[in-house]
Amino acid sequence: MRYIPLIAPVLLWAVPCWMLLYAGQHWTLPVTLAGTALPALGLVGMPLAMARGHGRRQQDRAAVVGDILLGISWVLFTWSVLLGVFLRLGLTVAGVGESQDRARIVTWAVLGVSAVLLARGHAEARRVPRVRSLDVELPRLGAGLDGTRVVLITDTHYGPLDRARWSARVCETVNTLEADLVCHTGDIADGTAERRRAQAAPLGTVRATHARIYVTGNHEYYSEAQGWVDLMDELGWEPLRNRHLLLERGGDTLVVAGVDDVTAESSGLAGHRAHLAGALAGADPDLPVLLLAHQPRFVDRAAAAGIDLQLSGHTHGGQIWPFHHLVRIDQPALAGLSHHGTRTLLYTSRGTGFWGPPFRVFAPSEITLLVLRSPHLPSSP
Repeated sequence: MRYIPLIAPVLLWAVPCWMLLYAGQHWTLPVTLAGTALPALGLVGMPLAMARGHGRRQQDRAAVVGDILLGISWVLFTWSVLLGVFLRLGLTVAGVGESQDRARIVTWAVLGVSAVLLARGHAEARRVPRVRSLDVELPRLGAGLDGTRVVLITDTHYGPLDRARWSARVCETVNTLEADLVCHTGDIADGTAERRRAQAAPLGTVRATHARIYVTGNHEYYSEAQGWVDLMDELGWEPLRNRHLLLERGGDTLVVAGVDDVTAESSGLAGHRAHLAGALAGADPDLPVLLLAHQPRFVDRAAAAGIDLQLSGHTHGGQIWPFHHLVRIDQPALAGLSHHGTRTLLYTSRGTGFWGPPFRVFAPSEITLLVLRSPHLPSSP
């Protein structure tokens, strides 16, 4: 595993270089030299930019360059492999024999598909997310709470690319949804609260009739988590750090609980850990529970405790296909609503922002409106 950071960049750049230039194409010497130089520069420049941008120096311009190169190399690698194999196979079946023409068809197809996906993926990453609305029936939810509106944003990842205007427009969209609860399930930013304050500031304008609540994500623990706790407090957001509050309406009550991210304890920060028992301490066990937990994999503990609905993010829906399949190795859900155990529902958001490479390929971002429904409504006469 320790050699993966060394091997991965070589594969990400060498495979597309081979497939596009050397697998039977026979380009002219200037094209071959220029085409080889570009991946070579990427191979050298990407790790250097990533190290300067995300390492000790935290240079935002270098981080942007490294992140863009990482996204480009991943897309080129993916489609060089897929089209290199399947398009060649299809052309062979169609009777196009081994030739320079066939090799060049593959090259131009890879470049064309990659360019389109990167352009669309960048536009998708930078746009204000679409609102995804769904009704969620909770068997234990009282009739008085039917219609409770919960808005979920997550994984905003304010970072090296300045997205203060984007942040403001996201918050404006949230305010049109007339939420009872607005929830942020972590990974607020990449970088300290001091550096990302301007991008996070619009969160202070978010409105909710009952509460604005959040939990920490793993990225808070890479960026001085206590600073983010202090800033969110300043912006008027209530932390659900292993605690709960009660939402009461129409004579019925919903327990709204939250836990720190599962990586919190290993951060070494005093008092930071995922502690579900502490979050539920003092709550009536007969009441329905809405739980905020950054990572979907916390749902195993939630199901064991009989939680009714867990809201999570973290996965980004894969962000750049086919990374989706790698996410599923680590997490029980990629996106959407899923059932776990006998009672527990899990909603996993694809995220509101993006991490690292400013691209989303086959994984659109979202702002989620969940309308809670009760099965106990009185029947019409």
